[in-house]
Formats: sequence, structure tokens, C-alpha cells
Amino acid sequence: MVLRYNPRMFLLALDTCDARGSVAVLRDNEVVRVLPHDSTEDYSVWLLPAIEQILAASSARFQDVDAYVAAAGPGSFTGVRVGLTTVKAWAEVTGKPIVSVSRLEALATQAEGPQSYVAAFANAQRNQIYAALHRRGAKAALERVGEESVIAPDKFLAWTVQRAGGQTIEWISTDPAMLTETEAWQARQSVGEGVRTGSPILAPAIGRLGYRLALEKRFTDPLALDANYVRRSDAEVLWKDGRNPVPQ
Repeated sequence: MVLRYNPRMFLLALDTCDARGSVAVLRDNEVVRVLPHDSTEDYSVWLLPAIEQILAASSARFQDVDAYVAAAGPGSFTGVRVGLTTVKAWAEVTGKPIVSVSRLEALATQAEGPQSYVAAFANAQRNQIYAALHRRGAKAALERVGEESVIAPDKFLAWTVQRAGGQTIEWISTDPAMLTETEAWQARQSVGEGVRTGSPILAPAIGRLGYRLALEKRFTDPLALDANYVRRSDAEVLWKDGRNPVPQ
């Protein structure tokens, strides 16, 4: 796939990873419009009308889009699948490229402090969090340390502190209470750390990450585009463990 290099690149960004998703259109690094998923409708119903609405509000047509930027997870099995299936179909029909972005990395980009490390996390249900640790590299670029994971909050706290090796940590989350309400958090409070509440409307940050990757020509082929669920779906766990789910 070849990206059409216009004087200004037009990007369509999607986040369907949890119920607080959103879509955005950008010209280069500039956000033109954002539309949050403030509905109880499933993404399979909401997404396409939302795309039509946001393009119209941007005085743009679907054929004006130069690249699709999609959050590949981690998040809801169904939500992530809807978003990725949609951009795959678009790419196959239009020949436009796809950029795949981590939702946790997009969340981490909201951190603005001077700390050496950024720990981003979000509620994964079942008293667990989706979490990732990033190190600030050259020009404040974020470099992930280890893998994204689904983990108990106190275990992520302990692992992060150990990996940071005594250096300062900036914590950011769409769901701060998942960590701040644990007993283990008191030790971090005592050294002056807190958890910043990040915006759950992540399509703009996803689009900006996508723009940077597009400039580097780091596209994902539709056939290779895969979801980062981190945790396997219940059905997959039951099937692979030999406990076939009971048909409904």
C-alpha cells in the first residue's frame, strides 16, 4: 500500500477498545474533530454512522482519508474486533494504509511530567488492569519496558517500582482508583507520587501516534493486522483447556 503524500495528511482514527471509545479526524498532527462514544449502542451499530457524522462535520469525504489509524488493544474482545475488522475492510476496498497503535501507549502520551518512567493502566475488570511501563527516551519519546499485560494492580505496582530502579515514575490512568485504593499504593504516596487521571477519549492521541508512524512508513498489512487482547477470551480459555463452552 502506498500512502498518498498530500500537503497535509488526512487521518481517520478509531478507538473501540472499551465503552469509552471515540473517533477523530486529523490533518497531520492537528485534531480537526472528535466524536466520543457517548451512547449505549454497540460499536457494530454506532461506528459507521459516527464516521459518516464526523467526516461531514469536517467538510470531508471518505475518499479524502489518506490512512486509517486503529487502536489494536488491549481492551474488550468484541470492541477491538469491530474496530479492526472495519479498518481491514476499508483498506482492502480503498487501498489506503493502516497504522496500528497501542491504546496504552496513547494513554501514556498524555503524561507531561519530568519523570523518567511513565506507567499507564486502565481497568480490565475482574480486579485486574491493562498496564504497560514506558521509559522516556531521546526527545521525550516513550520506549516500552517489557510487554503490555493484564495484571493485578498491586503486582503491577511492585513490578514497576522494581524495574524503575529507584527512578521517578509518573502514573497515568483512565481509572486511577484501581491502584490508589490498594494498600500497596501508600508507599508511593509517601514519596510524593500520584496517579494522573488521563482522558478516556483517546482517538486524538491515537491519531497523533498514527501520524508519527505514518511518516516513518510503519504501516500494517490488513492480513497481518491483529488484536492485542492481552488476556484470552473466556471462550478461548475454555476451548483450549478442554472445557468446551456450553452452547446457549
